[in-house]
Amino acid sequence: MRIGLFGGTFNPIHFGHINVSKEIKEQFELDTIYMVPSAIPPHKKRQEVADAQDRLNMTRLAVSNLDGYLVSDIELIRSGPSYTIDTINHFSKILPENTKTYLILGMDSFLEIDTWMSYKELFTKLPLIIMSRPGTEHVKLQQLKTYIQEKISDNYWFQEKKNCFLHQTNRSIYLVTVTPYDISSTEIRKLIRQQKPLQNLIPEQVEQYIRSEGLYI
Repeated sequence: MRIGLFGGTFNPIHFGHINVSKEIKEQFELDTIYMVPSAIPPHKKRQEVADAQDRLNMTRLAVSNLDGYLVSDIELIRSGPSYTIDTINHFSKILPENTKTYLILGMDSFLEIDTWMSYKELFTKLPLIIMSRPGTEHVKLQQLKTYIQEKISDNYWFQEKKNCFLHQTNRSIYLVTVTPYDISSTEIRKLIRQQKPLQNLIPEQVEQYIRSEGLYI
């Protein structure tokens, strides 16, 4: 079994999240992608983020008609701070022993990974899939090499054929260019406040939920 963990604030979830996850799912032949809504990050203003239950509900609605998608509330129900390393350990306990699990990250998040709790341990646990998203095209391969070798391990080397960084003992870091979707949750919240249409930005059932619950007004 092959599993992908796709985390995010999902405030709200939109077609950008969904479509790039579909691309990753197909390219890596994943059986299931777990969408994992995150707790409110400390650097985000609380008033800008919908309640955890609302974000969980919207995420469930967004993938309810998609095959091979599940939603995990592990980061929302965990008491105290919620760290990615804890989430990975959680899945390693509940998934079958022969499961191959990937952590899916955007380039922007990856380039801040050295600020995460126990971040070096992540690379001993599972392979990472790093997506190039709009606004991150400026990140050159040499910059990535420098970052990985300085912040993670200087024993990583790049294999061009697989477009990934390899290590003798740590797990691989795959680089994937996904279709750019110029959609952001920030822009969607702005459109909601302006009472403008959200067609082709978020699933219809998510828009209905936002309207009925009066979110982001």
